Amino acid sequence: MKNIKIILLCFLFLVACTPAVRIAKSEAAPGFALANYKTFNFYEITSDSETSDPAYNNRINILKTAIQQALTAKGLTHSPTNPDLLVNIGIVTTEKVQTRETTFREAPRYVGQRRYSWKSQEVEVGRYREGTVTVDLVDAANNAMVWEGVAEAVIPRQEAQLQKTVQKGVNKLLGDLK
Repeated sequence: MKNIKIILLCFLFLVACTPAVRIAKSEAAPGFALANYKTFNFYEITSDSETSDPAYNNRINILKTAIQQALTAKGLTHSPTNPDLLVNIGIVTTEKVQTRETTFREAPRYVGQRRYSWKSQEVEVGRYREGTVTVDLVDAANNAMVWEGVAEAVIPRQEAQLQKTVQKGVNKLLGDLK
């Protein structure tokens, strides 16, 4: 019984440590139905500076794999030649600074100099990266966007955690796609 409690506690800890994914937007064109499409492929991803970085390419592949698995689970087939649906991926990452404001409870007790003053100020606590992924589904025959979804999350530093967060985010983003 004690082992079950420890396992349950570890599982809850891992779930709590997974960064939350927020769906900012999910919008379909009028009359869009995923059942009207049989095959899909990805647009080529281009970037000004980061495409030569192996870590960047690895992260793109993690995202593509998660999207491919989600669309395959919905009945579509990945086809590099003449697909019905094209998937466009847009990625934006920003470095954020986490701060907190000092309070008067933290003020030093010693005030030995007359000109000494203490001010409440913002103190840097940590830094993190936040990412936004936009997934557009484009009807290849008409070259018209038929669905758009946007997801946001904090980007984990560890590779294994990144894969879990991406998988969770893509499943959440594409979960209601019909």
